[in-house]
Amino acid sequence: MESDWIDPDAGLIPFLEYATAWIDERPGLRPKTVQLYRYLLRRHLATATGFGERTISDIREPHVRRWRKDLLDSGVSPVTTAKAYRLLKAILNTAVDDELIRRNPCRIKGAAHERSPERPILSAGDVYLLADAVGDRYRALVLLTAFGSLRWGEAIALRRCDLDLAARTVRIERQLTEVRGAGLVLGQPKSDAGRRTVHLPEAIIPMLRDHLEQFGNAGSSGLVFPSKQGLPLRDSQFRNRVWLPALARAGMKGVHFHDLRHAGNNLAASTGATLRELMARMGHSTTRAALIYLHDSDEGQRKIAAGVDALVRSQLAAGERSPDQAARSGTDLARGTAVAPSGPEDRPEMAP
Repeated sequence: MESDWIDPDAGLIPFLEYATAWIDERPGLRPKTVQLYRYLLRRHLATATGFGERTISDIREPHVRRWRKDLLDSGVSPVTTAKAYRLLKAILNTAVDDELIRRNPCRIKGAAHERSPERPILSAGDVYLLADAVGDRYRALVLLTAFGSLRWGEAIALRRCDLDLAARTVRIERQLTEVRGAGLVLGQPKSDAGRRTVHLPEAIIPMLRDHLEQFGNAGSSGLVFPSKQGLPLRDSQFRNRVWLPALARAGMKGVHFHDLRHAGNNLAASTGATLRELMARMGHSTTRAALIYLHDSDEGQRKIAAGVDALVRSQLAAGERSPDQAARSGTDLARGTAVAPSGPEDRPEMAP
């Protein structure tokens, strides 16, 4: 029988030291993820009120509960608190695997789940209003991001060779991420599923063609959406100089650039796309995000019913039978009769 004995001295490693090594020992993490983990560790985990002065083995369940409550009470958002809790739990899971502690003290039910506030759902008209508000140089960026369901980092990394306007497609093979202290970092999409080809609506193709002629960098590897200086766009500069003034002009305060992708995903879902089709278009490898857009609404149910009705009628028409005839035939078969009454004169007389 395998022993569950743990050396009591094994866990006498300072939490900050162990957590820092934990992050550094994961070379496959995306730069943005590393930046987030280091921020959470520095700002919320390794503080005096957190676990900065504790060893791994000194962290107990009451300490975790109190730390989480203190974060929420101090005004840290539930989303950030959930991210910090997940990071702490992952670090301590590795400590269990390393046999530094017997079990993970992060045992608060539901604490790792984020409940982000609902974002506004933009209509196609809202998207075009914003496209007009940002001006000529970035109008196509707004339209392509929305109606192609692209992420910001995917859109600003696009090259001319990634667009096939004749086939109305855009190929996503890379993304640009802004990392503090390192600037813009070119890397792979968010997941393997992020490498994809997205088919575009014909309505935005003329705008994309005009944009390439006026603003795109030259050459097949030239950026589709460069800055005025011909450089890759930076998130903070675009937000302050272009996006926020455009929102003010459009009277749409509080809209995030990422809401454009959200709008495109909603439009795609409303066409009747399947879960797998939505996942492929959005670039997701799991169903969780795509399921958000598959709302069970009355309008959706009406569309399904209308679609079924159209299929029924077309298939019956192919067999030269009307829906009314088919309904009577089905009833007759159920009753075991050959012909259903068709009018009052065919009905049996009722006894007085």
